[in-house]
Amino acid sequence: MKYGLAIHTTSSELGLALSNFKGDSRSYVWALGRNLSTHLHYHLAEYIKPQTWTDLGFIAVAKGPGSFTSTRIGVVTARTIAQQLDIPLFAISSLEAIAQAEKGMKAIAVQIPAQTNLVYTAIYSGATTLLPDSLMTVEAWANTLETWQTPYQLIKAEDGLGATVISVLEIANLEWLKGERPHWIDALPFYGQSPV
Repeated sequence: MKYGLAIHTTSSELGLALSNFKGDSRSYVWALGRNLSTHLHYHLAEYIKPQTWTDLGFIAVAKGPGSFTSTRIGVVTARTIAQQLDIPLFAISSLEAIAQAEKGMKAIAVQIPAQTNLVYTAIYSGATTLLPDSLMTVEAWANTLETWQTPYQLIKAEDGLGATVISVLEIANLEWLKGERPHWIDALPFYGQSPV
């Protein structure tokens, strides 16, 4: 039985999830703050046990938006593992993972704070993207929501993003079941803006 592994590092939390989608599943979140970069590999190596790297059928990673450095570390780690194991790598939007965790009947409008007067935004309805991930001013986002034609639920996510690692894994598994097999080279971080 092959497993899927999900890695979420777009905030100060490290979220890991592992499942064979046949009853053996687990997830854990560590609040690492600025130690995420120095503790990621240790936690990953310990977390995978008793499975081994060869038990993995695919990897999923939260590609952002989120913290520039944390996002980059997670995506690079996932790309390296997928390349070495020659397995598919699914790069999943942090905003989509938040929306997936809500699973409501309405569309889910998601926002994450960015820099001053800016927010990362998207609107999802199930697996359908109604408004792609983007960076907007607070005013532009408010105007978008004010003129949105269908009912929606607004989620303002600020902390606790690591827990949505379970959604990252679920979304990737749905794509896997559809026959998608993305190459690790196509997994790129989404920053929404220039990091400099």
